[in-house]
Amino acid sequence: MSDSAPLAGIRVLDLSRVLAGPWVGQTLADLGADVIKVERPGSGDDTRAWGPPFFESPEGDSRSAYFLAANRGKRSICVNLAHPEGQALVRRLAAGVDILVENYKAGDMDKRGLGYAELSEENPGLIYCSITGFGQTGPLRDKPGYDFMIQGMAGLMSITGERPSTGGAPDGGPQKVGVALADVLTGLYSTIAILAALNERQGSGRGQAIDMSLLDVQVAALANQATNYLVSGVAPGRLGNAHPNIVPYQTFATADGHVIVAVGNDAQFVRFCEAIGKPDLASDPRFADNASRVANRTTLVPLLEEPLASRGSAEWLAVFESNGVPAGPINRIDEVFAEPQVAARGLQREIDGVPGVANPIRYSRSELVYERPPPALGGQTREVLEATLGLDDAEIARLVDAGVIA
Repeated sequence: MSDSAPLAGIRVLDLSRVLAGPWVGQTLADLGADVIKVERPGSGDDTRAWGPPFFESPEGDSRSAYFLAANRGKRSICVNLAHPEGQALVRRLAAGVDILVENYKAGDMDKRGLGYAELSEENPGLIYCSITGFGQTGPLRDKPGYDFMIQGMAGLMSITGERPSTGGAPDGGPQKVGVALADVLTGLYSTIAILAALNERQGSGRGQAIDMSLLDVQVAALANQATNYLVSGVAPGRLGNAHPNIVPYQTFATADGHVIVAVGNDAQFVRFCEAIGKPDLASDPRFADNASRVANRTTLVPLLEEPLASRGSAEWLAVFESNGVPAGPINRIDEVFAEPQVAARGLQREIDGVPGVANPIRYSRSELVYERPPPALGGQTREVLEATLGLDDAEIARLVDAGVIA
């Protein structure tokens, strides 16, 4: 492990599965922390089976692409948390770590003797991050939460999808985002909370519990759409690829596809109108500033659609580039990884032949760590228990026979 990594020397116990919690553990591992992932014997993290596609190692181990996305850099141990001896092993491991991440239902860890109150008695500096669908308090604290549900309940799906047609009927139904965004954002907010707690601990010498909720995160991440409602009292609706506060900021059909136009200010609008051969639109009082363009969106957009449909996407993108108009293509994911900029930034990365996407963080001095591929199930059980807890061969064999570890 690199000594120059920002979290070198920090130890993490990752008791989470699926995406939000594992995203935390992977991010901390990338930053140099030693992350031990605790999994169920036999099956492990649910996402190991979420395929196809599956990555098949030369040794015959099969890991789903989904699992690979969120578990780089960790060591996997298999411990049966339903067994009292398994719980005792985890308590011993928790006594020696800086951070614990779990995403069991509210109260489940307390029932196993693995809640923050009990573990912090032995380890007062422990930072204990709990991730649930709805948080540790409130009427829904006991309800399981999944990203898809949260995207709907937290309002994201109500503003995602095609806008209603002229007659008011929606064109298609509400849509979720194409990745589990509530999970990923919760993972990132949780990582921020953990790093802030680490900094606070330097002064206080004490750890603390962190209560993270997918619902809380997704509501907070509504950003301008939430404040649009709170300021106006009007609930935003679906606008397809258009922007509620900026015009023109959307996709347009071209002769052979679509392009994104992202005009963010009045000067850019002038250049855009000149580029498409409609300079008069920029001086029209109905469109002279952004507020007027938003108010007159339904009049302006059709006037822009006709010229844009006359030429191909690549030609328009070249025109916009030369005129300083923000615009871009709509790439398939294979085209994303073929982009020269993506290649230049090193975003496609392999570890021991296992494909993945690099962490987007870039430091001027510190290094990120890419030493461990997403682990085989229980691949480091013996290594961790021997080195961390000092268990010998006989004790490990006994625990395997008793169904405590695998």
